[in-house]
Amino acid sequence: MDALTGPAHTPDAQDPARTGATGDRTDGAALPLRLRVNGQCHELLVDPRTTLLGLLREHLGLTGTKVGCNHGACGACTVHLDGRRVLSCLTLAVTTQDRDVVTIEGLATDGALHPVQRAFIDHDALQCGYCTPGQIMSAAACLREGHARSEAEIREYMSGNLCRCAAYPTIVAAIAAAAGES
Repeated sequence: MDALTGPAHTPDAQDPARTGATGDRTDGAALPLRLRVNGQCHELLVDPRTTLLGLLREHLGLTGTKVGCNHGACGACTVHLDGRRVLSCLTLAVTTQDRDVVTIEGLATDGALHPVQRAFIDHDALQCGYCTPGQIMSAAACLREGHARSEAEIREYMSGNLCRCAAYPTIVAAIAAAAGES
């Protein structure tokens, strides 16, 4: 590094010519990957640096999972991996070999909305809607894991999901209502 001019330019993950929209590198040796997404088996070749978020959006066309911060700080990219919520921007796709992924597109079953999806609609628990898929995926995990016994417990569990529109009161109300119905 030169004190006057700064570090020399080297291609890295911040070089737009070498990254996809989700920040994934686009060069390197591809590895075979087999996984189930929303009940459907997929076999594909992926760069070992590809995140689960990049795989879902760029390889499988499932754009319901949102790109937020790409650093695990906002929760917009939340999906379920083998029944547990994960941040897909921090999960390497190659770690999902032979595993089950559920995205917002796969949460409803047999054409019926998941109780959390229905509660979000009934309680107007969204404004701009950008964070809603991640909020709903976390809320579904909150219910499944038994963390919806009180509004305080819901707030604590959901604290990793940010809403820039500050729809938190209606989000908590929707989760509490869904918990009461399950």
